[in-house]
Amino acid sequence: MMACTDTHCRTLHRLFSPNALLFTEMVTAGAVVYGPRQRLLRFQPAEAPVACQLGGSEPGLLAEAAQAAAGAGFAEINLNVGCPSPRVRRGAFGAALMAEPRRVADCVAAMAADVEVPVTVKCRLGLSCEGRTPRAPQAEALSCEGRTPRAPQAEGSHGRDSDAFLDEFIAAVSDAGCRTVYVHARIAVLDGLNPAQNRSIPPLQPERVHALKERFPELRIIANGGIDTLAGAAAYLARVDGVMIGRAAWREPRFLNRLDSMMFGTPMVSERDALDAYLGHVRSQLAEGERLADLVRPILGLFKGQPGARRYRQRLSCPKALRSNRIAVVQDAIDQVGFSGEAFSSSQCGTPRMPKEQTGCDAAVSDCLMKAPRDLAPRTIEKQRAA
Repeated sequence: MMACTDTHCRTLHRLFSPNALLFTEMVTAGAVVYGPRQRLLRFQPAEAPVACQLGGSEPGLLAEAAQAAAGAGFAEINLNVGCPSPRVRRGAFGAALMAEPRRVADCVAAMAADVEVPVTVKCRLGLSCEGRTPRAPQAEALSCEGRTPRAPQAEGSHGRDSDAFLDEFIAAVSDAGCRTVYVHARIAVLDGLNPAQNRSIPPLQPERVHALKERFPELRIIANGGIDTLAGAAAYLARVDGVMIGRAAWREPRFLNRLDSMMFGTPMVSERDALDAYLGHVRSQLAEGERLADLVRPILGLFKGQPGARRYRQRLSCPKALRSNRIAVVQDAIDQVGFSGEAFSSSQCGTPRMPKEQTGCDAAVSDCLMKAPRDLAPRTIEKQRAA
């Protein structure tokens, strides 16, 4: 997720889940090629395996960015064609690109030709440009593509929210070399809904993800969107090849541990033990000049529902304390868990709060891919399908 799944978040998530494929935030190909590449492609060896998620629409630029990411050690290059953010859309990438399957296929082919690691795609079930106010089909086509519209198609039959359109898109990227597709089980509404609304108003359609796997059995189909319980994950895993977890992991990192344990038999890790291990990362990063405020954001979701959890979050949300850049702030916060005394006075440090939920991009912009085991090969662990 944008502004969430940075190297610090991934370090914490790896402590809870040894088997997940972790994802970076989405970074644009132009930023990687022309910007601070070393900072954008930074990750710790302990995080591996990690997929680098790219945004862009120019095959040559994406190929150069993919080369840089593969050279930095990323295990997979993922092209985001699922983000409905207007800002992303103005940059000519994200979900709006689904309207141009051939362009997406060209991007995939260009990257696949230049790197040895897998090139994958994240998309939605389809597109709608109507939002809450229906528009004429011609206006919709122009809004989606930003240029002379093609012959209008009826939404829901052979329009861009139909299975026929989805199959055309999947077939195009598959022919270009993509063997794994991450599918958010909603359509993207490009006009009338903001990114947060796009995660709730378009209904989840898990049955369409199941059917997609049946139509493309040779591809690895990974389900995403609204998966926040073990039962929900298990329902998908009975029909597709894996699940991708986003905000559920950010809000409660230990959910990854429960899911990893369900799928792989991984021992459960207490939040206290994981946090004790994470403190080693905090110490090393503070020594390198990182800000304490950035280091504590991933751990604000720990200890939910436990006595002292509110005091814990308050300690880690105090601007004055965070500016000190002292690890003692974190240790003091940990000491509050299990203590039910008077609440820490927020008047000292302003109103404490959890970080505002990001709305820039869809879940799994980074997120965690959980796959059920088959051959236990490093970096690519797939589900054993029933005979």
